[in-house]
Amino acid sequence: MKTRVYLIFGGRSGEHEVSLMSARNVMEALDQDRYEVVPIGITKEGRWLLTGDPMKALLEGVERAGGMPVALLGDPTLRSLVPVGQTDAVVPPAAAPGVPAVFFPVLHGPFGEDGTIQGLLEMAGVPYVGCGVLASSAGMDKAIAKALFAQAGLRVVPAVTVLRSQWEGTPADVICQVEARFGYPVFVKPANLGSSVGVSKAKDRAGLTEAIHAACRFDRRVLVEQAVNAREIELAILGNDEPFVSIPGEIVPGAEFYSYEDKYFDDKSEARIPADLSPEQVREVQQMGLTAYRAIDAAGMARVDFFLDKTTGEFYINEVNTIPGFTRISMFPKLMEASGLPYPKLVDRLIELSLERWQEKQRTTFTLGPDQT
Repeated sequence: MKTRVYLIFGGRSGEHEVSLMSARNVMEALDQDRYEVVPIGITKEGRWLLTGDPMKALLEGVERAGGMPVALLGDPTLRSLVPVGQTDAVVPPAAAPGVPAVFFPVLHGPFGEDGTIQGLLEMAGVPYVGCGVLASSAGMDKAIAKALFAQAGLRVVPAVTVLRSQWEGTPADVICQVEARFGYPVFVKPANLGSSVGVSKAKDRAGLTEAIHAACRFDRRVLVEQAVNAREIELAILGNDEPFVSIPGEIVPGAEFYSYEDKYFDDKSEARIPADLSPEQVREVQQMGLTAYRAIDAAGMARVDFFLDKTTGEFYINEVNTIPGFTRISMFPKLMEASGLPYPKLVDRLIELSLERWQEKQRTTFTLGPDQT
C-alpha cells in the first residue's frame, strides 16, 4: 500500500518562488513505488489548487498551471480535502481506510512556516511533516526566538525590535536609539521572514533609513541587529524526541553577506562541508544546536544557524529555520547527506517521523469523561 503524500507548495509569502524550487526537488526525490504524490499549490493570493500537472505548476508557477480549487477543513472527523465551488468534483480523501496519508508542507515564510498552516493541520487531525505550531511560530519570529534562546543560556547577537507604527510615527527616535546602542554597521531584518528576504546591511544613517523602509514592507515588526564580524556556521537537525545533529557546515557568502540572491540565484556562495572547526568547536556548536532545537520544542527537522565571531571565537545563535530550503544548493539536505543520509532517504525519514509523531499524539486525551471531572 502506497503512502499518500500531499505536497503543499507556493503560498502567500515573499518566499513563494523558493518554495517552488524546494518542492520540485522533494517531488523528484519521492519514490513513486512507495508514495502516491498529491500536489497542492497555493497561489500568492492564498487559493489552494489541486494541480493536475504538478511539474507545470512548479516550472511555470501555481497560478498559470491552474487546477481544482480545494480546501482543507479543520474538522478531525472528516480529515479530507473538499472541492470549492464544484459540487460534482471528487478529490482523494486525506485519510482513507487502510491508506496512510501525510501532509508535507514545503512552504517558506508567513502562512507556511510560522505555525498558521500547522494549526490548520492540527485541527484537521492529520499527520504532517515538520515542526508543530509552537516551534514553527517561535522559530519564525526572530525577536521571540532570541528571547527563548537567551533564556536557554545561548548567546544571541544584541538587537532592538522596531514596530512599523513606531517607525512611521517617530523615525528620528528609532535612528537615535540604534545609533546610541550599536553605531554602524547594523543588519535590518523583518521579524517574520526567511531566506534573507528584506534583509539589508546599513553602514550609515541613510542606509539605515532605506533598510528599515524595505523591511517594513514585509512585516510590522523589524529587527535591527548589531553587526558581528563572523563566519556563518550551520547545522541540520532531524528527529523528534531524540534528534540527530549533522556535522557543521560553513557558508562563505559570494557577496558582502548571505543575501536572498546569493542563496538562490547568483550561485557565488560556497558551502564548506565539513566546516573547518576544531573537535571542541564541533561539540560546542552541536550542543548549542540541540539546546536551541529543544528550547522551541522543535520536531521533524530544522536548520540551526550560528555566527562564529572571528575576534572572540564565540558562537552566537542566529536562528532556527523550521522548514529549511530543499533546493539543490540548500544546506539542510547537503549537511544531512554529508552526515550519511542522502536526499531520498532524508525525505523517507521525514515522512516516518511525521507518522511517529502523529501516533504519539493519539495518546493524548482532549476531552474529559464523566468519571474524570
